[in-house]
Amino acid sequence: MDHPGLDHDACYRAVQSKDARFDGYFVTAVRTTGIYCRPSCPALTPKRHNVEFFPTAAAAHDRGFRACKRCRPDASPGSPEWDTRGDAVARAMRLIADGVVDRDGVAGLARRLSYSERHLNRLVTDELGAGPLSIARAQRAQGARVLIETTAMSFTDIAFAAGFGSVRQFNDTVRAVFASTPSELRSRRKVGADATRDTSGAPSVTVELAARQPFDLAPVLAFLGRRTIPGVEQVDGTGTYRRALELPHGHGVVAVDPVPIAASGRVAVRAELRLADWRDVAPAVRRVRRLLDLDADPVAVDAALGATALAPLVAAHPGRRVPGSVEPFETAVRAIVGQQVSVAGARTIAGRIAAACGEPLDPALADEHLTRVFPTADAIAGLDPALLPMPARRKATLAELGRRVALGKVPLDIGADRDEARAALLEIPGIGPWTADYVRLRGFGDPDVFLPGDLGAVHGLAALGLDATASEAWRPWRSYALHHVWAATEPQATMNKETPA
Repeated sequence: MDHPGLDHDACYRAVQSKDARFDGYFVTAVRTTGIYCRPSCPALTPKRHNVEFFPTAAAAHDRGFRACKRCRPDASPGSPEWDTRGDAVARAMRLIADGVVDRDGVAGLARRLSYSERHLNRLVTDELGAGPLSIARAQRAQGARVLIETTAMSFTDIAFAAGFGSVRQFNDTVRAVFASTPSELRSRRKVGADATRDTSGAPSVTVELAARQPFDLAPVLAFLGRRTIPGVEQVDGTGTYRRALELPHGHGVVAVDPVPIAASGRVAVRAELRLADWRDVAPAVRRVRRLLDLDADPVAVDAALGATALAPLVAAHPGRRVPGSVEPFETAVRAIVGQQVSVAGARTIAGRIAAACGEPLDPALADEHLTRVFPTADAIAGLDPALLPMPARRKATLAELGRRVALGKVPLDIGADRDEARAALLEIPGIGPWTADYVRLRGFGDPDVFLPGDLGAVHGLAALGLDATASEAWRPWRSYALHHVWAATEPQATMNKETPA
């Protein structure tokens, strides 16, 4: 029986047409074979009465189905639904994807969301057909398969990198989910898979990250490149974006490059991860996916915006993404620093903040360009204001942000309620709608944010012969529309305008 939230006929039509747009939205389980596939699986379409549909791979696993070895449903991009929605289930899915269940258990997840464990299990299971523990287990299996087939890592290292508590648990789960042993999956490993340690001895792995097509990656990397914080981020001479990461079990460094997909003209993302602890592979990958907006649904976005006054811009840049961030708190600091100053000026100030109170990067990972991780809330709260070339009021705002976040009064993590976080930010003296909405835009990945007071948006709208009221026609994708508007003028305006608090 299909999950009650899915329309059997609509899902079956997507499967008949091999529609890749729905990969990640649901999986197709075939009763006669005992396997489940992504909607675009190239295999012969099963008969309608032999299939059922589930919103997650975990739900299919719980009912005894195994992942298809041909279409790799576990390698689908994540569902964009969890970025679009802000309810408890969506927040839970974002936290599960970040490894909270692996680290703190379902009880820890429930505490983060202020629900009882029983009620949270009921909410998630009713909507997704599987509970948080099963979803986390499926995620571990998917992460393990990627590492087995694309790297030369030992199975012991993979087991702990994917979040398993033991090698035996890893072996049992891989066999149960994929009907193959780790050795059988390893036989399909790509030729020339990367070594597991670099010359410094730090664990290192390169993974290819899927993204729905079309995918306009170049503007994302350019956006990030213009805003690199000295010591924390870098764009090297080849255009590779690199940054230091603060992860649950230690530090990490990621290097991001586009990679062509055969001769299709499409691109995916190659991420080289150097880590202090293997267990941080999944959290590091999740941060990169958020940073580059890899789970977006570009077809839905482009179809909606392409029917508005933005049609020429959408046609010129299909698959435009909204650059995110690795942590909402970092975005909040950037937003405060960037009030009423140029992008270049904000970079300089942010670099001084990182140098003054950012923790030194693990020596095995550091180099001449990447030396520190971004400061914590505690560090920002205790920063000597004299070190900052900023107006006194803005210094006070920054310190108060750090203090309130450190005390838990401002919820700035990926599982936070976006409305509550925005309201809490607006209570801080010196923070107005522009700053709070910028955090919502980039820090939380909200797809429906517009910044009418932003000077770049004002100039872009003027160039298009529009005013801010036009943004109402761009719901629920105003964040993507904003990036099209910003790109409408060259050179792009680089001054942010903060509405007074």
